[in-house]
Amino acid sequence: MASNDWMIESSNQAADREPVELHPERPHPARVYDYLLGGNTNFASDRAAAEAGLTVNEGARTTARSNREFLRRAVTFLARDAGVRQFVDVGTGLPTAPNVHETAHAIAPESRVVYTDNDPIVAAHARALLTSEPGTGPTSYLEADLRDPETILAQAHQLLDFTQPIGLLLIAVTHHVDDEDDPHAVVADLVGRLPSGSYLALSQITDEFRPEWHEVSKDFARRGGVLRPRPRASIERFFTGLELVEPGLQVVNRWRPDDTDVYRDLDEGGVSVLGAVARKP
Repeated sequence: MASNDWMIESSNQAADREPVELHPERPHPARVYDYLLGGNTNFASDRAAAEAGLTVNEGARTTARSNREFLRRAVTFLARDAGVRQFVDVGTGLPTAPNVHETAHAIAPESRVVYTDNDPIVAAHARALLTSEPGTGPTSYLEADLRDPETILAQAHQLLDFTQPIGLLLIAVTHHVDDEDDPHAVVADLVGRLPSGSYLALSQITDEFRPEWHEVSKDFARRGGVLRPRPRASIERFFTGLELVEPGLQVVNRWRPDDTDVYRDLDEGGVSVLGAVARKP
């Protein structure tokens, strides 16, 4: 079955599913992020959780945008400098330009992108907006949770060539996985299934500079969500066995900033998100 045929089949299958619960009473990471980025696809619970975060970091909206810029720069590096032509974006969130396929296609039009998230609202928007232009590589979207690597990669196999390097993007998603779900093992499982020469790009909220993030974490839990800021050493563990690309693990606005990045001079406490890109030997 051709890749484009598979994408059409996926969409039709999605239309046949039972109605899903949106759970508007609980904050969802994608919708909280959407609110911080200035979007309007969110509920009161999402806005309340975001505002709680703003009490600790008044620049949280800028932090969200800086993290989005890290994603853009990471994909640019992977497509332009590392020659990666296949991407899996887990926890993609609501579409916000430039999206991964737009950044990759601007450099390498043949690039293929698989997007995943576990929010039905993201699914509705993603299938409408995360689509390729004519003459470029295909994109697809699947509903899956980071904690289910089997589902993610089983479906990704239908679009991507697993004999060639893949860029795995885990941007601001691991801090929404509770410690009891062992996010390090989840990430190691995903990376372990990728071919040699693949890359991991990951960013995660840290409590390294502002311990107050733990109060936000407790507030998020009271609202039914999960937010787990982690220290640098814990975030470094996500890259175990991989070769870090220079400049290594940094606050995201200081990872290879370019002339277009207006957030490069934000202080560490104002950002409180660490990120890196690393290669699988």
